[in-house]
Amino acid sequence: MNILGISAFYHDSAACLVRDGEIVAAAQEERFTRKKHDYRFPTRAIEYCLAEGGISAAQLDLVAFYDKPLLKFDRLIETYVAYAPQGFRLFLMGLPLWLKQKLYTPRELDEGLSNQYTGRYVFLEHHESHAASAFFPSPFDEAAILTLDGVGEWATGSIAVGRGNQIQMLKELRFPHSLGLLYSAFTYFTGFKVNSGEYKLMGPESPITQREMDLAASIQGVTEEIMLGIARTAHELTGMDNLCLAGGVALNCVGNGKILREGPFDRVWIQPAAGDAGGALGAALFVWHQLLENKREPRGRDAQKGSLLGPAYSAAEIQRFLDAKGAVYRKYENEDALCDAIAELVAQENVVGHCAGRMEFGPRALGARSILGDARSRKMQATMNVKIKFRESFRPFAPAVLREDVAEYFEMRPDEDSPYMLLVAPVRDDKRLAIESRGEKGLDKLRQVRSVVPAITHVDYSARVQTIDAERNPRFTKILQAFKRKTGSPVLINTSFNVRGEPIVNTPEDSYRCFMHTNMDALVLENFVLLKKDQPEAKEIDIDAYLAEFGLD
Repeated sequence: MNILGISAFYHDSAACLVRDGEIVAAAQEERFTRKKHDYRFPTRAIEYCLAEGGISAAQLDLVAFYDKPLLKFDRLIETYVAYAPQGFRLFLMGLPLWLKQKLYTPRELDEGLSNQYTGRYVFLEHHESHAASAFFPSPFDEAAILTLDGVGEWATGSIAVGRGNQIQMLKELRFPHSLGLLYSAFTYFTGFKVNSGEYKLMGPESPITQREMDLAASIQGVTEEIMLGIARTAHELTGMDNLCLAGGVALNCVGNGKILREGPFDRVWIQPAAGDAGGALGAALFVWHQLLENKREPRGRDAQKGSLLGPAYSAAEIQRFLDAKGAVYRKYENEDALCDAIAELVAQENVVGHCAGRMEFGPRALGARSILGDARSRKMQATMNVKIKFRESFRPFAPAVLREDVAEYFEMRPDEDSPYMLLVAPVRDDKRLAIESRGEKGLDKLRQVRSVVPAITHVDYSARVQTIDAERNPRFTKILQAFKRKTGSPVLINTSFNVRGEPIVNTPEDSYRCFMHTNMDALVLENFVLLKKDQPEAKEIDIDAYLAEFGLD
């Protein structure tokens, strides 16, 4: 049975194909259209999912949509009326899109599927989709489920319990009370873009003062306190030892880490595509397990397949593209030799773009569409920020570390996994360096070298950790192992392969273009390695022209 899940019309639209309970493919529309957080109907993502599954829309058995548009419209109308006349202007702004598109979602679905699909549509509530995305792919047979975001229809958060193939919704937090909207309000108040700037609460385009830093720290602290409090309530209601998380707030890695370390749960699993994109996956899995009552058998590991659910490209496709561009490259026939060459480039303080295997589903680059660098380097943080990402020089990166070595560098339990870069952990005391304070204030404090891996260490000695294992990431594991043999360090910088405001790259073309328009030193496309200095097209970079193609985030 083939079930297509769809999320669309607000932000981060996406599609997911589930076949007999297995996730076949999932991708966000932005990766194909190159429009960050693209909210439009995910035509390209659906085309990819169907192609990956080897079927047409006519062969789908069911199509599931991640929320209930009419119920959401009811909430909007009631809110506009309650705040009239102040809300009337917003009502007039939003009404045309509702009348043209959102109120007629079945029609939009028909058109988006080229009128080939003749089956029924299933509409789930928004937080049901989030809860399903959190629990059904998780490694747990039973768990408490916590979802938190801005707002769905009326719900802004929920507590549920999952057992086997069923989810029972227990409690809701309802609009206007919303942790996600509170955080977004402070994002907007401090001058940054909602649904994009929350993860940083700091801007490229305006001077950052102590005021912005204090506001960011304060709202982050409040968010962590609320997340921990709601998690404790979920534990009291369910009595479960395990917790699953989804919703946009579940991308708050510091809050997740606090729940794991200070909360009452033994184990926590977070949906890698925790935001609205993951709703497409949740909707499809909810139909398969809960509505159709198909058995679910957790196997000790999650069913997300490393969240590597997007397109991959063959060596023949890549070679044709590179030859057409006149690119100079070396093709490696042996993967061990390739991984050794990549590790050597990074060890020599080169910045390497890496595009290999299936693209990640969710907002994090997990090694398949990543930029890699040496976390030990004192200059790498500024180099990658300014010359590659074109953003503030002080922003720290995330570390990718071999799973078996994580406890050597970070205060994490031996059995603790963080494959999706969704947990923050402290750097171990023996890896920290004493700081010689010269009275630095404000942003100057962020430039101090705090550990033996300074490029990934936050001001509070924490890091957003990604653990790498051979089952989920065989190629990335070999790269880290080779780097460890050369340097003694099992830690690399892993940041998303894009520039500020650009979606993460998808195709070899996207990767090559980003490589050529930044100061990246090397590019890896599957088993092809390109050095910038060898490229005949390498020239003075017009940074402004390239950035102008993408909206500020």
